[in-house]
Amino acid sequence: MRIDGAPVDTDDVRAVRSPFDDRVVGTVPVGTTAHIDAAVGVATARHAGAPLPTHERARILDAIADALAAGVEAFAGIISAESAKPITTARIEATRAVDTFRTAAAVARTATGDVIPLDATVPGAGHLGFTVRLPIGVVAAITPFNFPLNLVAHKVAPAIAAGCPVVLKPASATPLTALALAALAEESGLPPGWLNVVTCDGATADHLVTHPGVALVTFTGSAEVGWAIGARAPRAKVNLELGNATPVVVADDVDDVVGIARRLATGAFGFAGQSCISVQRVYATPGIADALTEALAGATSAQVVGDPADDTTQVSALITPAETRRVAAVIDDAVALGGAVRVGGGVRALGAHGVLEPTLVTAMPGESSLARHEVFGPVVGVTEVADVSEGLALANATPYGLQAGIFTSDLTTALDAARTLRFGGVTVNEVPTWRADQMPYGGVGESGNTKEGPAWSVREMTTERLVVVNGWGGT
Repeated sequence: MRIDGAPVDTDDVRAVRSPFDDRVVGTVPVGTTAHIDAAVGVATARHAGAPLPTHERARILDAIADALAAGVEAFAGIISAESAKPITTARIEATRAVDTFRTAAAVARTATGDVIPLDATVPGAGHLGFTVRLPIGVVAAITPFNFPLNLVAHKVAPAIAAGCPVVLKPASATPLTALALAALAEESGLPPGWLNVVTCDGATADHLVTHPGVALVTFTGSAEVGWAIGARAPRAKVNLELGNATPVVVADDVDDVVGIARRLATGAFGFAGQSCISVQRVYATPGIADALTEALAGATSAQVVGDPADDTTQVSALITPAETRRVAAVIDDAVALGGAVRVGGGVRALGAHGVLEPTLVTAMPGESSLARHEVFGPVVGVTEVADVSEGLALANATPYGLQAGIFTSDLTTALDAARTLRFGGVTVNEVPTWRADQMPYGGVGESGNTKEGPAWSVREMTTERLVVVNGWGGT
């Protein structure tokens, strides 16, 4: 672990194993509540002490970005080894993390308060008003396994930009990437104690989210765990980035059906569907449904399944064997309710535990788990709808609301979808799995309560203070 810039070990250690072949790729100490207390104590002292000047925060963030850019291959190797993310996808994640840190550096340099026109009312005459943004305090960051570098970056980089010390609890399945990032950050000039990493289990992490020294908890993960954290931490600000059951509506008027199908398959099966905006539900109107289903079946069959270390692999093992069994049960549920497996559905005898095949379910039943809940696996369902309006209504028939998409060549249809879909983000002629790291990203409903992206996260991690000066204008 890293606490106050020093390595911290324990006699109790845990092996980190490859989800694909079960080999040990590293070990980490098992942190305790005492380690959390120590980390929060250090972070509290940093917050109470001399702040990092804004120009220094920006310089450090740029230095981290430079170091990450030089180490993309090394970080991609760690990501792939501990998560079974295909190496080509892991390289993309590492490259995106560079952008996340660079964007945060730009935000650090440009974030400002507001000038308040106090003299717009009679009582305000002779007064100058402006706001300044100040660090909120210690940030507790809890991150998921599926993007062990870039989703850590989306919490750490804005916190540094805002001037907040961090206590990071990375996912138990993928802690090695976070530890490597913490070491790189210190080598890039981040002073000790500004990024502390405690490797512990979920039960121990409860001590972090309820710690009185924590001002803000930022969590990415499942809705069940996220909302429980919100209930357990009533005194802290809690920012939640949660799941989705990502829908896409495809209208009759599209041109390139095969191209759309390929993009849908990439959005559905990238990292074996273990993304909160993985394409899961496809609603096609009658004029396009058969052709799209055929093209999507072909694109699903073409996915390369295998060892994540192989440059040709597109889909590899899920994070645990239990997850493989859970997702297989979702497929079985859809079939039992009237759906049909068009492609895939089996577990290939690869690696130590097998790899669930990319799976296409047709005639996706509306009452199935596939149609209503987050799957987080390599499964996509497609069903025909009477028209775009029905597709939009079915897209909304879920408690989630992170991102949704529509493919259409009609501007009116696109704008109607943007208005109708109850999601935090709507993509037009793009899969909703798409994300640029500088954009506002977040959902509604069960999908969360915040927006991420460095500029938006910095706002969340700062407090706004109003300053009123009497005597403006000489009165």
